[in-house]
Amino acid sequence: MTASPPGQPELLNPGGDVLRCEHIAKSYGPVTALTDVNLRLGRGEVLGLIGDNGAGKSTLLKILCGFQPPSRGRIFLEDKEITLRSVDHARSLGIDAVYQDLALVNQLTVFQNMFLNREKIRWPLVRNGAMRKEAREHLDEMGVHIPSVNTPVAKLSGGQRQAVAVARSVFSDPKVLLLDEPLAAMGVKEGAIILDLITRLKSEGNVSIIIIAHNYAQVLEVCDRVNMIQGGRITLDKQTSETSADELTDIVVSEYRRALEERQRSA
Repeated sequence: MTASPPGQPELLNPGGDVLRCEHIAKSYGPVTALTDVNLRLGRGEVLGLIGDNGAGKSTLLKILCGFQPPSRGRIFLEDKEITLRSVDHARSLGIDAVYQDLALVNQLTVFQNMFLNREKIRWPLVRNGAMRKEAREHLDEMGVHIPSVNTPVAKLSGGQRQAVAVARSVFSDPKVLLLDEPLAAMGVKEGAIILDLITRLKSEGNVSIIIIAHNYAQVLEVCDRVNMIQGGRITLDKQTSETSADELTDIVVSEYRRALEERQRSA
């Protein structure tokens, strides 16, 4: 087991990682979002990333998908150090992300969104028939139940839209898929669509996933391992089988209590 910096947990099972971060930090002027993050993602693994609002979860994902550079630190993909220049560059290397706002075009159909910016062209015509057929086959293979790929995305439920966004990313055959709050503001039935999809992807083992979520029960249900970010660094790294929703909640409550005590002392 590789030793981690003081105050951080040991990195579990450091061999065979598809993605690894070392000492990632990010500052925006005087504001520090991440201080010293060490993270690893195994092949075919689903990693849950949890923490309070403002802890740095989304900032870390934005760095990992090439949306913004770190202020300090190193990123390794399949043991090769990389410097991500943009989101498109990250995608070309096999790292894709699905955000809370999905980046779907509501006015377009399901199949048009699936092929957005990579349409099949036989000059001068767009091959709509081929795209419909391939989108239908891909969604069926993933177990995503959409009545018709000709349906405008605006008419889908929240769970269905999120499933289409995930399926579109998986369609490009990524090595790493980053999911930023895919279950936010969803009911039980809606969330079940995404949980089932993640479980299916995990069973196939072709893509490694990092998922940001606030619902600890959902994290424990679909993830192999959980990392908690507090104060811009990872303070917990455990297999989900070795922790519980109660333990995770107690850690966050303890953090709130410490913050409250500090404010009271400085008042």
